[in-house]
Amino acid sequence: MKLSIVTPDNAMEETFYCIKDPKRQGFKDKAKWYEKCYQEGLSIRILKNHEDKMIGFIEFVPAKNAWRPIDADNYMFIHCIYIYSKKERNNGYGAMLIKEAEREARAKGMDGICVMTSKGGWLADKTLFEKNGFDQIEAKDRFQLLSKSWSPNAIKPKLHNWTEQQKQYQGWHLLYADQCPWHEKSVAAIVGVALDYGIDLKVTKINSVLEAKKAPSGFGVFNLLHDGKLLDDHYLSQTRFRNILKQQLQL
Repeated sequence: MKLSIVTPDNAMEETFYCIKDPKRQGFKDKAKWYEKCYQEGLSIRILKNHEDKMIGFIEFVPAKNAWRPIDADNYMFIHCIYIYSKKERNNGYGAMLIKEAEREARAKGMDGICVMTSKGGWLADKTLFEKNGFDQIEAKDRFQLLSKSWSPNAIKPKLHNWTEQQKQYQGWHLLYADQCPWHEKSVAAIVGVALDYGIDLKVTKINSVLEAKKAPSGFGVFNLLHDGKLLDDHYLSQTRFRNILKQQLQL
C-alpha cells in the first residue's frame, strides 16, 4: 500500500479521488478551491494498492481552517474519509488514513485531531473513529463531534450553534461551497427545478472558512433553507428537490 499526496501541481494526474475527470466542472471547481485551501494547510491523501488502484482517500486541515461550523484551536480536522469498496472496509485502511492525519497533527505540534461524523449522507460513521481512540464530546442534530487528544491541557473542540443562523434566511435559499466537487451539478439541477416551479431561489456560494463556520447547518458546505428552516444539508438530485417542494408547497 502507498499514499499519494495530492497537490495543486499534480491534481490533474492524481485526481481528487471522488471525482476523476478533469473535464467536469466539479473537478475544475474543486481544483480552484483546493489551490486556495492548500495554502491554508489542507491536504488530500489517496491510498493505493500495489497495482496503483485507488482504495480510499482522506482530506484534512488545521481545524482553524476547517470548512465546518466548529471551534478547535490547535487541532487537525478531518473533512472527509472514504474507502470505496465495501469488501475493503474491514482491512484497516481507514485506520491507515486516520493515522496519516494524526501523524501530520503531531508533526505540527497540535494538541489532537477531531472529526464530525453522521449516519447520514457524506460523512463517515463514528464507529471507525471510536475504534481508533476518538471520543464523542458533543452531538447536535444528526452530527457527532469526536476528538482524540495527546495533550492533557488541550481545550476540547466544540460545535457552533448553526440552528441560530437559520432564522436569517427567509424565503428560499441555497448556500454551498466547492469543497465537494458534486455540489455544482446539484446546484444546477436544483436551480432548474426552482425555475420550473416559479420559486425565487437565492443561491450563494460560500467562499471562505469564516463563511463556512457561520453556515446554517452542521455539514456547513451545503445548505437548503426555506423561511428560516433547514430542509437539507447535503447535495440533492432533481427528484429529491421536487419532493421537498411538493411537501413545502403542499402540491
